[in-house]
Amino acid sequence: MAPVDLNSGVLAPVSDETSITNLTVSGHIPDDLNGTLVRNGPNPLSGRFEGSDVLDWWPEAAMLHALRFGDGKALEYRNRWVRTRAWAENSGEHAQNHIETNPNVNVIHHSGTTMALAEGGVPLAIDARLHTLGVPVTHAGLADGMTAHPKIDPVTGELVAFRQDWAPPFLRYMVFDPSGQRVVNQEVDMASPSMMHDMAITQRWSVFIDVSVSIDFALFEQGFRIPIRWYDDRPSRIGLVPRAGGAATWIEIEPCFVLHVVNAYDEDDGTVVLDVARCPWGFRFDVGNAQFESNPLASLWRYRIGPAAGSSYAKQLDPSHIELPRINESLTGQPYRFVYAVEQPTDEEMRGIVKYDLKARCIERYEVAPGDQNSEPVFVPRRDAVEEDDGWVLASVYRGDSNTSDVIILDAKDISKNPVATVHLPRRIPAGFHGAWIHAI
Repeated sequence: MAPVDLNSGVLAPVSDETSITNLTVSGHIPDDLNGTLVRNGPNPLSGRFEGSDVLDWWPEAAMLHALRFGDGKALEYRNRWVRTRAWAENSGEHAQNHIETNPNVNVIHHSGTTMALAEGGVPLAIDARLHTLGVPVTHAGLADGMTAHPKIDPVTGELVAFRQDWAPPFLRYMVFDPSGQRVVNQEVDMASPSMMHDMAITQRWSVFIDVSVSIDFALFEQGFRIPIRWYDDRPSRIGLVPRAGGAATWIEIEPCFVLHVVNAYDEDDGTVVLDVARCPWGFRFDVGNAQFESNPLASLWRYRIGPAAGSSYAKQLDPSHIELPRINESLTGQPYRFVYAVEQPTDEEMRGIVKYDLKARCIERYEVAPGDQNSEPVFVPRRDAVEEDDGWVLASVYRGDSNTSDVIILDAKDISKNPVATVHLPRRIPAGFHGAWIHAI
């Protein structure tokens, strides 16, 4: 991977916390858009990154950004670091009163609790004003940590999750009922650790993707902060675990790297359909030069898996380069039609939003100007929506010329149109990972 200036442009961190209520808006914010858009990502406590590699960016302290809407208005923007032990030590607080974790990846809302999620570490509950509340009291089983990409089943209300570890057991599968009580907690047999970032669910299965990226602790000795790399001799495979728990069925696939899942569902004949953003490989390490090669870019692929036959078939649905895919999450684990994702014109840009219509096999694009970059798109359904894409797509867009950010609201039925509304922030929201829409209660 080529050196990157982490302290300029969209990647540059902010050095303070603020709250802003006097916000400028272009267009008209939909009257029934009542709730908060929350975004998570790495932001060093010092306000400055050390190093020049994506692996120096990923592990920094969690900072949340929130934009609250109500009654056709943008009510408030605020940002806060999550109050972890590292934050306390940096701020002169009593470290023993804070948890040692770094929930800098994602945000979810389940069983009345909003949580900032870590990559395998302990999630922390937050309130609507981004105050850190500590380990979620509603989800006692999460005190051991979990993935940053659990899935919430909109039919059953269950939270389905896993925890990967560098030491045995390498994979633990968990299900939490709608109240947050852990009802499934089992080890999944694996011979070695895997870089497993995301998962999928169907009504019958929980789906795991064990790619050809694993742990190499020797990377620590060479100064790298995250010890993961590609292994040519490590197979890639898909694992199916019954939703209620049980033995995994593993099906080998062509070696690949999958960071993010789109969705999955069951067909009537038992076939499992799994859509992902797939690369041919990832985190390949050049031992001779002691550096990582630049990762290839992902595109949209579909797997059709026959659990009974132990077979799979893979097909690229579109060659465009995308990442950070999202859907209407009321269809998680069910047949669906639309995908929203970030376009990647180059390996240094996330610029543009694409909407896939998987039924009509057509694509819409929202263009973002060169020099600007955007976050992942978050779908928000319209109140009393009937159709799958009846709602809005929200995203943060960094403006290179002004070094500020806008939050755009697109009509999800036609994202190629100008935004319905744009909230102009007088500061930037740095590039980050994932976010969520939290409906007002």
